Amino acid sequence: MFDFLFKRATDKSSAAPAVAAAEANDAAAQSASRRDEQAERARGLAGNEAAAVELILQSEFAGVRLAAAEHVVSQPALEQVLQAMRNSDRRVARLMQGRLDAIRYQLAEQQKAQVCIDSAQRMLQDEKLTPNQVAELDRQWKITAAAAALAAQFDQIRAALALRLSAQVDLQRSVIDALAEARALTAAAQGPEAAAATLARLLAAHTGFLAAPEHQALPRHLLSDFAAALEQARGALTQLEQHAAGFAARAAALAEWQAADIAGLQGEQLKRAWQALAKVPAGDLASQQQAAFEALLATLPQIKDKPAEKGAAKSGDHHAGKHADKAGQHGEHAADAAAGKPREGKAAKPSKEADQQFLDTLDALETALEQGSLHAAAEHDKWLKEHKGGRLTPAQSDRLAHVRAELKRLGDWARWGGNVSREELVKAVEELAAQQLGMSELAKKVGSMRESWKALDGVSGHAPKSLWERFDAACSTAYAPAAAHFKQLAEERHHNAAKAQALIEEVQSMATDSASDWKNVAAATQRLRQVWGRLGTIDRKEKKKLDAAFEQALSKLTAPLNEQRKVEMARREQLIAEVEALHPQERSTLDVLRHLQERWQEQARALPLERKAEQALWQRFRAACDAVFAKRKESAHAADSERRAHLHVRADLCAALEAATFSGEDKAQLAAIAKTLRDAAAGWNAAGAVPRANEAKITQRYQAAVAGVQAQADTIRRRAGAAQANALRDKLRLCQALETALGQHDDAVEADAWQARWKALPALESDYERALHGRFNAALAALDGQRARYADQLEANRGRLMDEVLRLEIVAGVDSGAEFARERLKMQVEVLQSSLKSGTRTASQSAQYLQLCAMPALADDRTASRIEQLFRRIGASEAQ
Repeated sequence: MFDFLFKRATDKSSAAPAVAAAEANDAAAQSASRRDEQAERARGLAGNEAAAVELILQSEFAGVRLAAAEHVVSQPALEQVLQAMRNSDRRVARLMQGRLDAIRYQLAEQQKAQVCIDSAQRMLQDEKLTPNQVAELDRQWKITAAAAALAAQFDQIRAALALRLSAQVDLQRSVIDALAEARALTAAAQGPEAAAATLARLLAAHTGFLAAPEHQALPRHLLSDFAAALEQARGALTQLEQHAAGFAARAAALAEWQAADIAGLQGEQLKRAWQALAKVPAGDLASQQQAAFEALLATLPQIKDKPAEKGAAKSGDHHAGKHADKAGQHGEHAADAAAGKPREGKAAKPSKEADQQFLDTLDALETALEQGSLHAAAEHDKWLKEHKGGRLTPAQSDRLAHVRAELKRLGDWARWGGNVSREELVKAVEELAAQQLGMSELAKKVGSMRESWKALDGVSGHAPKSLWERFDAACSTAYAPAAAHFKQLAEERHHNAAKAQALIEEVQSMATDSASDWKNVAAATQRLRQVWGRLGTIDRKEKKKLDAAFEQALSKLTAPLNEQRKVEMARREQLIAEVEALHPQERSTLDVLRHLQERWQEQARALPLERKAEQALWQRFRAACDAVFAKRKESAHAADSERRAHLHVRADLCAALEAATFSGEDKAQLAAIAKTLRDAAAGWNAAGAVPRANEAKITQRYQAAVAGVQAQADTIRRRAGAAQANALRDKLRLCQALETALGQHDDAVEADAWQARWKALPALESDYERALHGRFNAALAALDGQRARYADQLEANRGRLMDEVLRLEIVAGVDSGAEFARERLKMQVEVLQSSLKSGTRTASQSAQYLQLCAMPALADDRTASRIEQLFRRIGASEAQ
């Protein structure tokens, strides 16, 4: 209540907005200057990464930081800027993170490319290269984004691999073609010389194949098949040479007989000599030679009229041999008749059926010999020995003797070859121990060699006892590791069966003692299944029984668990339904969703479901949660779009305020400014929320724009206030001058002149204009014969004026001067006492100053100076 007694400074509220606006303008100008300077620095970086990092760390402008961030490319600088900008500038942080991710991706891809190159180099050095390895290498390289240098290096190595693969293909094709040619050579109807040349060429090719760099990549069986085909072709060539020699011998014999004197030739001798010749295969040449021989026999005198003797000669074909036997029989009979010998009776004549069976068996014997089946040939010879079949003709005897001689010769060769093969088998078995084969492969090898031994017994007869004992001991020695291994496996199977039985008993015990701790039951069930799966091999019969017993015991254990899991699945379904029923736009949705996720985790920990069911339910639950988040995100995007639209509206309002200019009279300008500010405030409030990241910035801009417009209004008001203050001072001085002239009784005072001076001054506000104009009119009215009375009144009001000036100085806190110190102290006491008595606040300074201006009184220069000092403190501010 007594603040006005001690107040030294007047109300400054009207000047504060102007000062704040000026400071805001200065700050904005300084900020714009710094931004322009830093933007110029950013444009002049020209790839200077260190300067760019320094500018980013020092700049307070996001646009400048983003422009400088374009020059940061190295990984250390990117990491430094990312660490500094992670929580302050998201755009720069995202840019740095993206470039770091790109660098890490490139490094990872280069590592993958280098791994592919190293793998390709290892493949290039590997002796055995397969197309599958190269295909896998190509697949790995296709998913690798390699640099140009690494790609060129890989392409070079890949080209070398392609050359190796091409060489492998060419080599394999050459081996296949050579193998086909060697197999065709076996049945080829070509001369011995051509066949020998072809065989020599193929042998040379086989040597070249073995020496080829890529021979390790060939299929295992291909070279062995080719070698076998070459051996078979060599044997076929040898047989072909033998047949050629037989054809030559037959041709020479025919030529000799045809050149000899027919009278000295005997048919039986010729037939025996013809049969004694080497056998030849059936064919055109053999048929031609046989026809020539039969023609020669037909020219002989003793068999000229005996057509039954045609074809008696023995050919390589078994049908020709049969005809020769029949012809020999008729020849015998004819010879006996010609000599006058009587034919034997029925007792000496063999049975036709027996003879026919005997001859068929003899034919089968010859066929077996031709086919190389010595075992079948021996069986036929045994039958022939057991069944004589009657008396044989000389031709049949010769034929049988020749066949048995051939059988003996081939048997000797077979026994010799069989013994050689057996020696090779023994050597191969003895070498098995050094080959470090797997047990299964070792067992197969030993078994196959024993089968080969048995096969040799059937082909070449029984082996010597010493050789058999040696082979059997070698097989037993070679098979010993496999036997021990298989014994160990059998013991392991037995041990595994015992462990399986113990595990079944454990499951049965748990099923009997199981409690309601479903999590432990589920864990135990999973553990038992895993242990059962890792038991190892068990005999098939026992395995089937043990599996059934285990499943039965486990079913008893898991039956209550399965029922509880059904209940738990229903609870999970309920959680999914609750998530699907959530409204994404509600404020509490996230809290509810978080609570549901916690409940899901608690239930999952309390009782895990089967993996398949757990995964299916979890996928549904996660999809429902993701759907809620997606809808919220979609709403957030829509809200962000709306906020960005609001931001554009507010930015337009700020731009309009910043560009606003006003013209015309001061009152019109102030009215326009007030309207502009009201419209801007209404538009600002109607625009709605803006993005949080831009809220402070756009608010600051709006406040600065409003302050700028308000500053224009304040400038106009200050200008108008200054004009009013000057007019108030001038009119107050004019009134004081007129009153001083009246007080001095100056007769030269003219009302018109004073009136003209008053009108020359601008009008004041209504209160001051009314008060001063009334005072001025009262002084002018005193000119009409009332000067003396008015001068007395002015003189009388001098003291009152001094008191009011002193009172107002006390209220306004203006120093009165040392000469008025006593009066000032006395006046302060009076003012205090009057305030205490009345209990109300005194009039305002402006009202008191208005009363002072309206009071007509004479004032000296000191008083006028004090009044103007009060005016500068009170009047000027009130005029504003």
